[in-house]
Amino acid sequence: MPSSLLFIIASLIWGSTFWAITQQLGEVAPSVSVAYRFGLASICLFIWCLWRKDSLRLPWKLHGWMALQGFFTFSLSYLCTYSSEQYLVSALVAVLFALMVIWSPITERIFFKKPLSWRIWSAALISITGVILLFFPALKSNWEDTHSGHDTHFLLGLGLALTATLASTFGNVVVVKVRQYSQNVLLTMAWAMAWGTVWVSLFAIANGEQWTLPSGINYWLSLIYLSLFGSVIAFACYFTLIHRIGAQKTVFIGVITPIISVLLSIQLENYHPGWIEWSGMVLCLGGVVWALRGEPKRT
Repeated sequence: MPSSLLFIIASLIWGSTFWAITQQLGEVAPSVSVAYRFGLASICLFIWCLWRKDSLRLPWKLHGWMALQGFFTFSLSYLCTYSSEQYLVSALVAVLFALMVIWSPITERIFFKKPLSWRIWSAALISITGVILLFFPALKSNWEDTHSGHDTHFLLGLGLALTATLASTFGNVVVVKVRQYSQNVLLTMAWAMAWGTVWVSLFAIANGEQWTLPSGINYWLSLIYLSLFGSVIAFACYFTLIHRIGAQKTVFIGVITPIISVLLSIQLENYHPGWIEWSGMVLCLGGVVWALRGEPKRT
């Protein structure tokens, strides 16, 4: 499948998951919902691998890397994201996740000695500016609430969100190490998600969360969508792209995702963006096109 199509699929899916996540809030603790999500996703991936007649056994050394990937990508990042949105507007969290287009080149330089491309840095600056404009009204409101004394947990939420972005970035670094041991994306994903489920479950147990089974049909439909599409399909596209075009370019999916979310809000929530928001969308798209221009051919 072409890299451009993988990029589009992951962006469309993750851009639509914001609404699905809202269907899981309230009745079940966030950490338990995350455990349900990745637990179901890992089971589906294991079944898929068995259907393909893949052996599920992998070296213990590789399990160490997959456990680390599960901790960063499927545990710490999601726990911090869910928790941060209790204190910050989701728009600010989206802006902070766009910072991955900066974190990724830095970590690849540190861990893999990869050169820092001026194209990536300029594209990152354009894209982050676009994301800020895209959510300017919400960010302005959050800033005013913070300085009026209405929000006493702003720094906590900010710290959690930044931790989530860094955890996802480190997870991308570990993915590269995992691929050095195994080229089976689906199988390594299955084990990494299983490890992530273990870490999240341990956190939920230590935190005294109740493992309830909700009765609402919306919760179960959203869980299925988040597990199959938001986890299995989207992450398969995402990790394949990291192998093909590198994490520096793949993380620009995080710039497209907020645009998809806003466009869906126009249709589902009667949202009417102004010229500032539309200008932000143009800048976001321009930054992504500039970053992906001249994509190298890799197999």
